[in-house]
Order: sequence, then structure tokens, then C-alpha cells
Amino acid sequence: MKKSFSFILLLLFLSLTGALSAQQSLDKKVLIQVGNEKVTVKEFMDVFTKNNVQNELIDKKSIDEYLELFINYKLKVQEARAQKLDTAASFVNELSGYRKQLAKPYFTDPDVTEQLVREAYDRMLWDIRASHILIMVDKNAPAEDTLKAWNKAMDLRNKALAGADFGQLAAEYSDDPSARDREAIPNQRSFRPGNKGDLGFFNVFDMVYPFESGAYNTPVGQVSMPLRSDFGYHLIKVESRTPASGQIEAAHIYFALNPEANEEEMADKKQKADFVYKKILDGMSFEEAVKEYSEDRGSAMRDGMLSKFAVNRIVPEFVAAIKKMQPGEVSAPVRTIYGWHIIKLHSLDKPGTFEDEAPRLRERVSRDNRAQLSEEAVIRRIKTEAGYKLNDKNLNQFIASLDSTLIQGSFSAKPFQNSKTPLFKLGKNQYTLAQFAKHIEDAQVPQQNLRPEVYGTQLFNEFVTKTVLDYEDARLEKRYPEFAALMKEYHDGILLFELMDRMVWTKAVKDTIGLQAFYDENKQNYVWKDRVAATIITVNAADEVAAVEKIVREANDEEQLRLAIQESELKNVRIQPGKFEQGDNRYVDQTAWAIGTVARFDSEADRNTVFVRINQLMPAHPKALEEARGIITSDYQNQLEKLWVDELRAKYPVKVNKKVLAQLKSRY
Repeated sequence: MKKSFSFILLLLFLSLTGALSAQQSLDKKVLIQVGNEKVTVKEFMDVFTKNNVQNELIDKKSIDEYLELFINYKLKVQEARAQKLDTAASFVNELSGYRKQLAKPYFTDPDVTEQLVREAYDRMLWDIRASHILIMVDKNAPAEDTLKAWNKAMDLRNKALAGADFGQLAAEYSDDPSARDREAIPNQRSFRPGNKGDLGFFNVFDMVYPFESGAYNTPVGQVSMPLRSDFGYHLIKVESRTPASGQIEAAHIYFALNPEANEEEMADKKQKADFVYKKILDGMSFEEAVKEYSEDRGSAMRDGMLSKFAVNRIVPEFVAAIKKMQPGEVSAPVRTIYGWHIIKLHSLDKPGTFEDEAPRLRERVSRDNRAQLSEEAVIRRIKTEAGYKLNDKNLNQFIASLDSTLIQGSFSAKPFQNSKTPLFKLGKNQYTLAQFAKHIEDAQVPQQNLRPEVYGTQLFNEFVTKTVLDYEDARLEKRYPEFAALMKEYHDGILLFELMDRMVWTKAVKDTIGLQAFYDENKQNYVWKDRVAATIITVNAADEVAAVEKIVREANDEEQLRLAIQESELKNVRIQPGKFEQGDNRYVDQTAWAIGTVARFDSEADRNTVFVRINQLMPAHPKALEEARGIITSDYQNQLEKLWVDELRAKYPVKVNKKVLAQLKSRY
């Protein structure tokens, strides 16, 4: 039996080895040739699998469809190179910027990163609500200014600990302008109340790392010691620490309230919100109430549903109410700075297990400023691997020779430009005094509180760090094939965008004659449905309704109606003329579509009365070019792209190895 089992394992091993070998052999074969460029199966499949939905089954049809898209992509990139777009300074600079971003994950230490990921997950499980007082001080400020800011922060902390109201201290002393009321400026902006330092709810990654750490490490109800961020010193008072809500799915019925509303207006809105809430308690469905009463017309079209949001994306009063609710529950009216809301909670997508969340957290950590801790560990590793060796004697002699020109910001590298005095070795490269002097000249800024030798040492450490990172960065493509592939993808993508803009997008916008001709040939595709020209008259004062109704019913046309309203002394009337399809306005929808028809609608929730007057019937007809320019331009762009691709296929012959394609399809 043992021999038979061993034989089966051997056959299985040989079978798997043979399959792997065959696959590797196929990967190396040329699948297509576009012009002079040959593309292997592996190159095509790498792009294909990356751009398809993860775990989606690959089938023959999808491979055929994507192959055509891939060929078009290669044709455009080849044309971009032929036009030498990849030599333009704008292209080189843009690609360099992307490269810096893409290289960041390669400068992280796995152990340090894993500690940061675990810390992030532990924080992810809790939502913090906190207030702060900011004392601004530049991150490069001299010691005297830094100490002054620290002392001011400590003085405010002592006042808070002695019983002073933290919110009042924030409104009076914080350098965060949102803490104070923003006064109205006529015709420019409306009044906005200050938050008194209240930052609302937040979770991991919502704040800069030093602030986040201070908030999560401060007990509820207490005030932190001053902590430093790039903005200055913060005092943090933690108001609450609650289990994380994650991604929230909720709907609302909204009653808008102007921040400058008077007492009567506020009472009216509150009364309307209470009225609608009682209707729901009495049996009216939430969704019916949304359609009938919500003043957020965008969400009303979706039964009041808001886009999914996290706790930091919406005002804290809204979140605080949700934290007391269960899915399916409807809240009593909730007041925010925007008005009143009746909320229905649909679901909470709370954080998963560490194993579920870790991949996303690793990505977030790599892009966050806390990654600097990991980068520092990487720098130490690179130095060790590259045999970093410092020439202390040469460095110390040079540092000692630095004078006041350095702290004045006027140091010149010219006397050292030919110096070959070695300062340190990294890999096979020697870095000289001339190179360091040039770095000083480029990086120096005037200093008030540093001695020349101290500032010189800081600049040398910066120079070494930059050199070490540049050394590793220059080797990334050779050390990491996946990075090289990603850079190629970005290289081609930027080229493609520039060329598409020239040949399709901008061209379609500027080619007014071609756009007009395209519209003339295809105007039957852009048609208005049956419409009416109607006037909607809204009256929000009960004592003016009768007078307005008399004017509306006696007017012969829209112009006469408008003039009559203007000449009257009625102050609470709003006129909205327009053209409407079914579904554009609920009052117009409920009015009989006949010329001269007048309909009246009285709202039971507020004091508004609405009149609708039908002025003209407008049968279905083609839209004018200006009425549908956006979609017509988009369709014209599609036509331009199709014609252009046909030209490229003629210019750069495309050959598909059908035998290799068949072998590729047989895999799936």
C-alpha cells in the first residue's frame, strides 16, 4: 500500500510539474504584434487579470473582448511614442511624480509596518468624538517661538482643568477658525455658527497621526497634554469613545433651516418635523413621508437614502442619533446646523476581523505619514546592506569650518565644487565634499537660533537620508519586476491620456463644425418627451392665498400673471416658470395637461400653498444642440475615437497568433 501511495504522489508531482512547465512555456509565446511591438501571453494576461473583477471566472468571450481593447490601447500608445509625447517636459515631470508615490511601499519595514497595522486595527474598533484647541506654530519655528506656543497651550490646559468651559476656551483662544462663528457678508456668504472646537466623530486615519494618537491615548472626559503636529500644539478633550459604526447606510427626511432663521421660522420647521414624525408613528411609511415632505429632493428620489458614509463625513448630531439606533428604527426629529432630520437607519457595516481588515490597513499605513517610522527602519537596513561607511575625520573638519554665512542662508558651494574629499561610501559609490556642499547651497534657509555646526549637522543628516533613498530608488526596477511593470503601466497611461485629449476629447469640443454635422445626422437620437410650459406659484402666507389665486385664474398668459404679481403688494409669493416632463415636478405631474388649467395644492405640513398654471403643450421633438451639448459631444467623441482607431490599425498592422490564442483560451 505504501508503495502504491508513493507511486500516486509521484504521478501527481510529475503531472503538476508538466502543467507548470507548459504554462510557463505558453507565457513566453508572442500573442499579438502591433506594428513593431510584440506582446507575450504573460504581458497580456497580467494586464487582463488586473483589470478584471477579482475572482471573476475568465472565459473565452471575455478574453476575445478584452484583446480588442488591449490592441486599441497598444495602437494609441505606439502613436504617442511616434509623436514623441514621452519626451515632453510635462510628461517627464508627471511620470516622476507618480513614481515617487508608487515607490513609497518599497521603503517600509515589514515588522514596523505590522506593528502600525495592528495599532490601526485596534483603533479602528472605536469611534472618538473630541474637541481641540489649536495653538499654531510652524514645524520649523525657532525654539523661542515653540516654547511660547507650548506655554500658551499649558496655560489653557490649566484653565480647563480648573473648571473653565473647554468650548468657550476654544472659541476665544483656538487658532482653528472653525471654532468661532463666521459672520455673514451680504451677497457673499451666510452666517455659520462656530463649533467651539468640536471636531465631531472620527476613526483611525481621519486625523493626522500625532493628533490621532493623542486622541486615542486620552481617557474620556480628560484633556491631553499639548501634543505637536505640523500645525502646532493641540489640546484634546475626548468627549466619547464608542464602538465603531463603520460604514453607515441611512435615509432621512430633511427640513431645511437657514442658520440666520428667526425664532418663528425655527418654530415652524420644528412643528413641521414633529407633524411628519407623528404621521409616521400613526402608520404612514417612512418612504411615503420622504416623497411627500422631504426638502432634500435629491435623496427623496431614492426614498431618502444617503450615500454610505463614515462617522467623520457627516455632522456629529446626526451620528450621535444613529449611535442610539438599531437597523430599521426611525428617529425622532434631530436638529443639526442645517435643519431638522428624521433618520431611518438601514445598516451598519462594522469593522471585520483583523484578518479581514489587515490588507486594506497595510495599504492605508503605507500612504499615511506614520509610514515615516517604517521608512527610518528601511534606511537603517539599506545602509547596512550597502556597507555605508562614514569618514568622521573629513566630515568633522568641514563642519567645524562652517561660519555665519550658513545660518544667514548665503553659504556658497563654489569654493568646494572641485573637492574630491570623501565623506561617506554607499555601495560602490563615494560621496564627496563637493556633493554635500551643493546640497547645503540648495537646501539652506536662514536660521536664528542654531549655531552653524548644529545646522550643518542637520543638513548632513538630510543629505545622507536623501542619498540612501535615491540609491535604493535607482535599483527598484531591477529588484522588483512588479514595480517595473507598474511603472510601464503608468508610463503608457499618461501617454494615452495626453494623446486622447489631443485627438478626441479637446478636438470634439473645438470642432464646432464637425459637432454640428454630427448632430444634424443624429438629432433623432436626442428627443424631448412630451412636455408642458408651466408656471408654479408658491404662497407661504395664508392671508395672501386668496388674492394670488384670483390673479392666477384671471391672467390670460404667463406675462400678464407675472406683471400682476409684481404690481400687487403681495410679499410672500415665489414664481417659477419652466418646462417640465413627467417626473420633473410632483405638482405639475398632478395637474391636468391642458392649456389654461390651474391647479391648487394646499400643504398640511406647513403654510405653503402651490398653484400650477399650464401655459403651453409641447409635443415630443428633437432637442436643440445647445440643450443636449454634453451628451452629443460625448457621442461625437466616441465616433472620432472609432474613426481614429481605424486609421491607427491601417498605420500599424496588427497580427494575432491564433494558435497561441487558442492555447490560451483552452486554459479556461
